[in-house]
Amino acid sequence: MRIDLMAGATTGAVARSVAPTPTILVFDSGLGGLTVLEQVRRARPDAAYVYAADDAAFPYGRLSEPVLVERVLAVMERLIGLHAPDLVVVACNTASTLVLPALRQRFATPFVGVVPPIKPVAEATRSRVISLLATPGTVARAYTHELIETYAGGCDVTLVGAPNLAGFAEAELAGRPIDDAALSAEIAACFVTREDGRRTDVIGLACTHYPLLLARFQALAPWPVTWIDPAPAIARRVTQLLGPADRRISDAAPVLGAFTGGAGLSAPLRHSLAARGIASVAVEPMPLGLQ
Repeated sequence: MRIDLMAGATTGAVARSVAPTPTILVFDSGLGGLTVLEQVRRARPDAAYVYAADDAAFPYGRLSEPVLVERVLAVMERLIGLHAPDLVVVACNTASTLVLPALRQRFATPFVGVVPPIKPVAEATRSRVISLLATPGTVARAYTHELIETYAGGCDVTLVGAPNLAGFAEAELAGRPIDDAALSAEIAACFVTREDGRRTDVIGLACTHYPLLLARFQALAPWPVTWIDPAPAIARRVTQLLGPADRRISDAAPVLGAFTGGAGLSAPLRHSLAARGIASVAVEPMPLGLQ
């Protein structure tokens, strides 16, 4: 595996030719990958897209590592069989850090993943006081701590494992906005002031759900900070692997949505998906445990 930490992404080499109009599959446990989909579509508007959400198993953080690996492999086998993508973006920190090696071993399709954006956060800070807003699982994972030791050793790093933000983002998209107090409570620990007056100036978003709430984070922040979203860098990496877009095509084609559960596909959520380019939604039932 090769790791591109500047981009906040991991990727395997492309070992096969790519169609003139490639099919790109963007995969997540839920709706967080929509933030990545948006950036990738901007970079490659000429591609065909499938957005796949394993919502039957959401959230992945509640699964043990062996169960998660088995689950993602099983779902990916079905998705690749149905859609034959030229490249898969695993737009989920948990799945990327735990399952990418197994995915690359099993499938010839190239994969691009996302990792906590420690390096760009450390490079952007001036105060040397930084925070990583992540899920509790990502905060606890040894991989995250290794990245900090390698790229942020000179920084004062605060790791914030927000237990509810991914669910809050999903609720917001479904037309059930969360009140300010609940959101503030989730992000408050990111804002740190040290005895010498230095305070947090950069916060890395280490879950693809979180940029869905970025405008609200900015409004609720006790002071201005730089927020690092790895999605644009992931899109750049996709372009590096597949080549530049056909500039004769400037408007991105509609996206097919694929869900493994579909229980939450309310009318407001379908409206939100349509606004993000997902014109049609298919449910391929795959209950957790029936793999």
